[in-house]
Order: sequence, then C-alpha cells, then structure tokens
Amino acid sequence: MPRLPASHPSSASSAWPTSPGFWRSPVRGPWFTSVLGLVLLGGITVLFVTGLLSYAAYNPDLASVNDKTPDKGLLGFYLFAWPTHPYWLYRLTQGVHVTLGITLVPVLLAKLWSVAPKLFALPPARSLAHALERVSLLLLVGGALFEFVTGVLDVQLDYVFPGSFYPLHFYGAWVFFAAFVVHVVLRAPAAVRNARRMRAGKGREEEAGGAPDFPLVAPRPAAATVSRRGALWLVGGGSLLLFGTTAGQCFDGPLRRTALLAPHGGADPGSGPGGFQINKTAASRGIGARETSEAVWRVVVAGPTGTVRLSRAELLRLPLHSAALPIACVEGWSTGDQWWRGVRLRDLAALVGYDADAAPDVLVESLQRRGAFREAALRADQVRDPRSLLALEVNGEPLTPDHGYPARVIAPAVPGVLNTKWVARMTFGDL
Repeated sequence: MPRLPASHPSSASSAWPTSPGFWRSPVRGPWFTSVLGLVLLGGITVLFVTGLLSYAAYNPDLASVNDKTPDKGLLGFYLFAWPTHPYWLYRLTQGVHVTLGITLVPVLLAKLWSVAPKLFALPPARSLAHALERVSLLLLVGGALFEFVTGVLDVQLDYVFPGSFYPLHFYGAWVFFAAFVVHVVLRAPAAVRNARRMRAGKGREEEAGGAPDFPLVAPRPAAATVSRRGALWLVGGGSLLLFGTTAGQCFDGPLRRTALLAPHGGADPGSGPGGFQINKTAASRGIGARETSEAVWRVVVAGPTGTVRLSRAELLRLPLHSAALPIACVEGWSTGDQWWRGVRLRDLAALVGYDADAAPDVLVESLQRRGAFREAALRADQVRDPRSLLALEVNGEPLTPDHGYPARVIAPAVPGVLNTKWVARMTFGDL
C-alpha cells in the first residue's frame, strides 16, 4: 500500500468531526463568520429588546392572570408601565420582533454552519478563557435553536410545547442572551478586526495564517463552488425571501396576501364588517348561542358600591363612543384599524362607585371555559383611556360570535389576548 504524504490527513483521521481534515469547505473563514456574527449582533439585540417590551405589554406585575412566568424573580424586571400611546405601539414592537426573528433564520443557520468546527475542536479547553468561550458557545447554539424553533412554532400556532409557550420562551431567552453577551465580549473584537481586514484587502493573508484562536479555515479545502461573497448573497436572499413571505401579516390589503408563511397572511378571513383576522373562534372555546342570547347574557360589573348586571340592550342605551384601533397578537400578526363602538370602560367604573377620571384597574372574565387568558387585567391608565371600550359593534355592525359577541374589550396598544372576548364579568379595583 502506498504511503500517504505526512501533510495529507489519513482517511481514517479525516472521518471524524474532531479532525481538521473533516471540514473542507473553502467558504468557511474568519471574514465570512465575522460578517454573519455582526449581523446577528445587531439583529439579536433588537429581538431581545422587543421581546422584553412584549413581556412588559402584558403588565405581568398587575395580576397573576397576566403573568405566565410566576417564578421569574429578578428576571421579571421592567422599567415602566406599558403605555396606551401611541395606540399602534404593540403592533409595531411585536411585528418587528416576529418578522425580524424569522428573517434572521438563514443568517443564524449559516452562522452555526460556519462555526461547526469549533464545536468539535480538541482539546475541549486550552485555558480558562477558552473553556468559558466553549461553554458559552454550547449555550449559545442550544439557546438560539430553542428560541428560534419555539418562536417559529408559536407564530404558526403549533402549540406542541411541553408546557406553556410563555415561560419556555421567556426563560430560554435569558439563557440564550446571557451566553450571547459572554460570546460577544470574547469574540466581537476579533470579528470587527476580521471584517476590517477583508475590506482593506488583507483578508486572505489573515486566513492563510490560520489564526489559532479562530480555527475555521480548512487545511485542505475542497474545490470552490461558490465564493464567500456569493454565499453571503445566498444567505441574504433567503432572509429577504422569508421577510417577503412573513411581513405582510402586519398589514391590511394586498400586502397581507404575500404573507404565505404566516397563518394570518394569505388565508381569507371572510368579508363584511367582521371580515378580519382572529385566533380563537367561539366554537373552539365552547361558546354557544344560548348563553350569548339576549335573553340569557348579562355582564356583571362590580365595584365598591355593589354589583350591576347589564343586558346588551341596556348597554346600548348607555352613552356610546367610537374608537379606531387594531388588534395585534403575540404571534406577530395584526389587523388594520377597525372602527369599534361601545361603552367606555371608565364609564362602567363610574356605574359602580368610581370617578371616571380616577378609574382603577379592572379584572375582566370571559365566558370561555378553557384556554389561556380566559381572565385578563388592565391597568388604571388603560381603563381611563377614552378609547378603551366594552365594544358592542365593529365597523358599523354588531360583533360576530367569533369577534366576541355580545361584548368584548378593546383597548389601545395592548396584546390581543388582553382584549377579552365574550365578556361575562368586570371587577374594578386595585389589583
């Protein structure tokens, strides 16, 4: 048998991922990985900030029914109560969070592919700093895959999680972001240097040197089928395609039909005043026609002066007001502004002993018997906002059963699940 040259790794040694000869793509290298890393640095920072904003929008410290992370401890901080102005705030922040997250999927996968050799490099740790980097890398990879997979499944309404999406995504985000910060501190300076050197035309010399702290260049690269710049264009094209087939779920009109990858995109929600998107139907929540009929249904409004029971006809005789507001959900989809008409929440608080201008928090309970957020709480500033309504009509017609008939809450800038449908009881007071 002929002897292989000493510089040629044997087929046996190259058959394992721990061998440098196993990784032969000529695309891998410091510049390629650094560019992807810098894109993710900006993108993931925006994702984390908008994720915290989404958490704050639920007002988790207001009432236990709003908080799906009861053991959050110090991780549950937020710096301000969620405002009602501008009324489209949650529509913007959550639309950015979900659309950007999906758009970054090709960048994340390309980044993980580019650093795959580091996951198998031996020895496991050359120093304390190197060990810390390896641990942060494992947590970063696992956390990134977990967060992106659970996020995409939630957007697609595939609730196949071993528990509630909210705590899983919340705690996973903190593990992921902690590893992300450690990794950025250790690797960002090298990433910036590599990107600058490539721009200055020095990238090839850096790669040829095979920098020991960045062992990504293949010692025996295979024949090139695409350049590194071409690979980046491919990744960017994939991201652009995902953006174009997702972002439309945040808009009304023709753009919504381009959101082919979003459950509230291309599907036709029907026509007429109630022809706009929903997540949960009356049938799916066990809401029947009998319990919502004029003869049976009453909303119970409770406060310090007692309890008031109001039929739909009695509500319609109270002063009615209108507001143009969208519905925006945690999955990233939203409707355009719909024209709602009903009784202001502050006026209902006045019926049970409060001054309308000093209306307190409210706990709203639904007729629905199963599913999350059958109860939800709103802060005092949300109750006092003149656009916050117990809505009876939408777009000039009575609510449809799937949109919450006989009455539903609609308030500015809140997540869709806090706009409780099929309202049965409202209890005003400090929560």
